[in-house]
Amino acid sequence: MTTDTQEAVTAVERCTPEFRRDPHAVYAQLRDAAPVCPMRPPHGNETYLITRYEDARAALSDPRLSKDMYGAMGAYRKIFGDSSVALDDNMLNSDAPKHTRLRRLVNSAFTPRRVEALRPKIQDIVRGLLDKCPTREPFDLLPVFAFPLPIIVICDLLGVPPQERSRLESLSFTVARSGFDEEARRAQQKAEEDLHAYFSDLIAAKRRCPGDDLLSALTAVRDDDGGLTENELVSTAFLLMFAGHKTTAYLIGNAVLHLLSHPGQLRAVRENGELMRAAVEELVRYDGSVESATFRYATEDVEYGGTRIPKGALVQVALSSANRDPLKFDAPDELNVMRPGNAQDAHLGFGHGIHYCLGAPVARLEMQLALTALFDRFPRMALAGPRAEARWLEVPFPAFRGLAELPVVLDPAG
Repeated sequence: MTTDTQEAVTAVERCTPEFRRDPHAVYAQLRDAAPVCPMRPPHGNETYLITRYEDARAALSDPRLSKDMYGAMGAYRKIFGDSSVALDDNMLNSDAPKHTRLRRLVNSAFTPRRVEALRPKIQDIVRGLLDKCPTREPFDLLPVFAFPLPIIVICDLLGVPPQERSRLESLSFTVARSGFDEEARRAQQKAEEDLHAYFSDLIAAKRRCPGDDLLSALTAVRDDDGGLTENELVSTAFLLMFAGHKTTAYLIGNAVLHLLSHPGQLRAVRENGELMRAAVEELVRYDGSVESATFRYATEDVEYGGTRIPKGALVQVALSSANRDPLKFDAPDELNVMRPGNAQDAHLGFGHGIHYCLGAPVARLEMQLALTALFDRFPRMALAGPRAEARWLEVPFPAFRGLAELPVVLDPAG
């Protein structure tokens, strides 16, 4: 795909269409030649990309690599704009002890018992969505099934009225797809302002009339350090909504594409339902929806893989690359739902360390139930076009890894 290291670096920096179609070949080259490589992405800030598994795992839990983007405000504003600040006062963009306090206040909603209690509701949502899918003609599975499922689940958890879900999804989509040109920045800023206003109003409504939902609970929750501030409440609601639907939606799309492209793997899962849990972990490892972890920045000079990362530089951890590192996984470019030893904490698809994805248990459950129901009901399901023609998201930097569309036919022999 590329012929030298600089071309590989440029492909990542500029997120070229060729790189978006197949980033894994580029990452393989970087793991060999420049496992910690300096880059100058379009946002202009000095950035280092970490691509090997052991380095990535260490970096994700390194306290010298700060997630407090307020501490790097100049770089943060330059990349995302002033309007992002109000929505990013949450656990994702903070270090201990603030991160510890924020996560503790939210964590009770994602205990194994509470997540398992969601199973019947998620199954009902899945069945209802599949009932509405056309069966004999090609259609795009993403907007009809993959996206509605997680947005319904997270909005239900937060207490968002059903009639307002589509608006939130649209605003969230605008924030995620923003670029670096002026028009994209304006659209992003307007969407962020609208989201902030929406959640501020919704939180005020929950205070007046609490319901049996997470946002109502968060407005009242307290611990020894106090509760959430108003801005932390708004920002936490945005984080849970944004992270709780888009990543899972793209995960479902990626998983369906790869299972349909690997009929032997799909057959193994369908013949043994007990494999689905392991299959979900392997699918996250093989082509997860979070290609790179969110930015960190070095609070002091640090060294990884023999490369010095200077104080103040931004650091990106390429999760997709780490999850295909042959030094960690045998035959990493092969999808193998029966991969031995692939425990849930082996891959880095949900992160590592104190910022490990809080909603991972919900995402896993949604994936398991969605894929099981989809392939059980439509065993002859097929792609509506060649696998090689799949269109992947074009993004200004490698954050999400997902399909732009997923044309399928559920019952081609119906």
